[in-house]
Amino acid sequence: MLARIAATARTLRTDHCFSHESAALLHGLWVYRLAEEVHVSQAWKPKVRREGGTPLRRHPVDVPPRDRTTTSTGLPVTTLERTMVDCARWLPGERALVVADSGLRAGADPEVVETVLADGAGRPGVRQARQIMALADARSESVGETRLRWLLDAAGLEPPELAVAVSTWRGTAWVDVGWPGLSVGIEFDGVVKYSGGEYGDPRERLLDEKRRHDALAEAGWTVLRVTWEDLADPDRLIARIRRALAEAVRRHPAR
Repeated sequence: MLARIAATARTLRTDHCFSHESAALLHGLWVYRLAEEVHVSQAWKPKVRREGGTPLRRHPVDVPPRDRTTTSTGLPVTTLERTMVDCARWLPGERALVVADSGLRAGADPEVVETVLADGAGRPGVRQARQIMALADARSESVGETRLRWLLDAAGLEPPELAVAVSTWRGTAWVDVGWPGLSVGIEFDGVVKYSGGEYGDPRERLLDEKRRHDALAEAGWTVLRVTWEDLADPDRLIARIRRALAEAVRRHPAR
């Protein structure tokens, strides 16, 4: 897609800037279920015949100078904050939250995001964008973790804390998301961290994870492991989480 964006840039003659998911890619942000189209924002929508090759989505929007920047290669692009808001307005919630979490991790200024939202008051999608930004958190460490949080919110569960520090005999263990008052946590396991490379020997990694899990259990925590396969069956996953929370309430009725 980055190559397609660069190729598209060479064909555009009128003032424009890359926006939405295309801008997210140019900023190096996470994207999920990326559509095969290039997004461009322009002050007007030129009357042109349908382009061949890569689909081009033109957004007839006059992006103000404050919301524009350029990449290291000179491509015009919406700023990090404007990109987050555009995606939050336009994309389905789960995909929008992936971009928003990643944007905050990349250093987006929440105050600038709020300014962009305020400037768009009353426009389509701004209400959803505000909901997305309220959920966004720079502490999310992966697309899978973000998708997990989206499912928890959609199910109406109490919002968990992120990057929860738990004291164990092995020292401090960090749980991806959890409910400290109930000592229930969830860890998102991507296959990549057991595949070697920068993560080291896979067998040692598995042993270390088992020691860590045992230490959390001895500290009184229930920790569920969630994978990409689990995210594909949200009803079953949410049922597992509800059972774990209900059992924790029974064990600690005063909490």
